[in-house]
Amino acid sequence: MGDVAKDLTAGTVGGAAQLIVGHPFDTIKVKLQSQPTPLPGQPLKYTGAIDAVKQTIAAEGPRGLYKGMGAPLATVAAFNAVLFSVRGQMETLLRSHPGAPLTVNQQVLCGAGAGVAVSFLACPTELIKCRLQAQSALAGSGTAAMAVNYGGPMDVARHVLRSEGGMKGLFKGLVPTMAREVPGNAIMFGVYEAIKQFLAGGPDTSGLGRGSLIVAGGLAGASFWFMVYPTDVVKSVIQVDDYKNPKYSGSIDAFRKIRASEGFKGLYKGFGPAMVRSVPANAACFLAYEMTRSALG
Repeated sequence: MGDVAKDLTAGTVGGAAQLIVGHPFDTIKVKLQSQPTPLPGQPLKYTGAIDAVKQTIAAEGPRGLYKGMGAPLATVAAFNAVLFSVRGQMETLLRSHPGAPLTVNQQVLCGAGAGVAVSFLACPTELIKCRLQAQSALAGSGTAAMAVNYGGPMDVARHVLRSEGGMKGLFKGLVPTMAREVPGNAIMFGVYEAIKQFLAGGPDTSGLGRGSLIVAGGLAGASFWFMVYPTDVVKSVIQVDDYKNPKYSGSIDAFRKIRASEGFKGLYKGFGPAMVRSVPANAACFLAYEMTRSALG
């Protein structure tokens, strides 16, 4: 079994573990990010993460926390194949000889390269996911885009292809997606390697146990979101924006308008659920990946 196939298999298992553990937190994050700014004197739809959870379960049941999971789950194999395979191939190119451990800086470079490649798969997947997750938050807000009641991932894709510019519409938000994935994956893989080497007491991390991998993976995931969270907010609001009457003309315009209307705290809406999600979800992902990769030899 070749290295690429091993990375594909291990990455798929890791991605599935990450989705199952983390998707409910992600749903709440997107709801908080995308809820409209209320009119003067009116309250926000959700007062915080706990309120969003309560309202979601009351209106949609527990299944509402997993809304939009179909799109990333359906593409998890391709997404993680690109992420871990590109990273693995870059590791091979950077090694001085087969099996040589990489430095933290080299892992940062590998993560950045993987982030570039994976952005082109992440963007349409994220658009579909965000539309499904956000439609209940935007319902009744007067937003024309939410007059469309999506029935599922394929329904979102059909609507975008038919009414929002074809394939180009599915890549709405590609710039902020790339601005999230490139630095985010660079710092995540760099932190992951740095913590593993610290826990192992040197560059050879092959003997680390599950507990150490969980700690390294959880902290690495947290570093991803801490690094790029405002970019993720910009990406989300652009992807759920009305196609015919857009509120934002682009990433910079979205950043400026959010900051002008809500201050810098507006760029951190949903930050709590994102950080709470990142630790267990990425711990599960990296642990599942490492164990599967080790089992494959």
